[in-house]
Amino acid sequence: MVATRDAYGKALVNIGKVNDNVVVLDADLSKSTKTYDFSKNFPDRFFNMGIAEQNLIGAACGLASCGKIPFVSSFAMFASGRAFEIIRNSVCYPKLNVKICATHAGITVGEDGATHQSVEDISIMRSIPNMTVLVPADGIETEKMIEEITKFNGPTYVRLGRSAVPNVFNDNYKFEIGKGTILKEGTDVTIIACGIMVNEALKASEILSQEGISAKVVNMSTIKPIDKELIINCAKQTKAIVTAEEHSIIGGLGSSVSEVTSSECPVIVEKVGIKDTFGESGTPNELMKKYGITSDDIVDACKVSISKK
Repeated sequence: MVATRDAYGKALVNIGKVNDNVVVLDADLSKSTKTYDFSKNFPDRFFNMGIAEQNLIGAACGLASCGKIPFVSSFAMFASGRAFEIIRNSVCYPKLNVKICATHAGITVGEDGATHQSVEDISIMRSIPNMTVLVPADGIETEKMIEEITKFNGPTYVRLGRSAVPNVFNDNYKFEIGKGTILKEGTDVTIIACGIMVNEALKASEILSQEGISAKVVNMSTIKPIDKELIINCAKQTKAIVTAEEHSIIGGLGSSVSEVTSSECPVIVEKVGIKDTFGESGTPNELMKKYGITSDDIVDACKVSISKK
């Protein structure tokens, strides 16, 4: 059980050791975003910009324009919301090599409540031209992802969580931007998930198998550019899709998958996610249950999807 934000902090230190161009900026939240370890190892390459997210992004743009590889961190609510205009006009419009790695995304932020539970950030970030949007499923994928985006030239948004999650992958896993990964084969329905919901999807698949339902499970860690070929193949094979995300069903993974299927291979797409509402204070498990994003909810959605074939 490792939080993706913890894996992010570890990955930053590792890449910092081998790449002198990597710099890290934070908005006075380094102990929470886990950039603190980088600051201790490389104090000359760490910049605490204070609680000033627009300036945080602007400074990163300046560093990127000089050949540095800036990793910028704050909570997802502030990174995607408060700094939107600067990300749009100063990062993505000139296509600068800025890596925005936002932590504390989704309702599993928990007791901090609705004001800090960003369930709109994927929608916001994927709507901006030139932005690549990534959501790792576990700590291992997070480390692989951070290594990969260091080599990738362009604006990138990485969505990270607060709570510890089980490992889905092992050290042999290879992450590739723009490619989904089939974790389990199936013939009756396809579950396409991202982030913490990948583990829930795997649990749902096991429950369904006990009832004689064969569910394919796909980890779609790149939301943009999404793996159209994989989605189309899954749609043709199972003719029913369920998406699962710790995000609003408006504009997130479910919307992205539906955009592909509606034009390329129309099939039923049931969406498991936050249903156009704000969160509230509670433990992660309580909130996942209340807002309908557990493995049981995925099971129910799969049965509905199959019944509509």
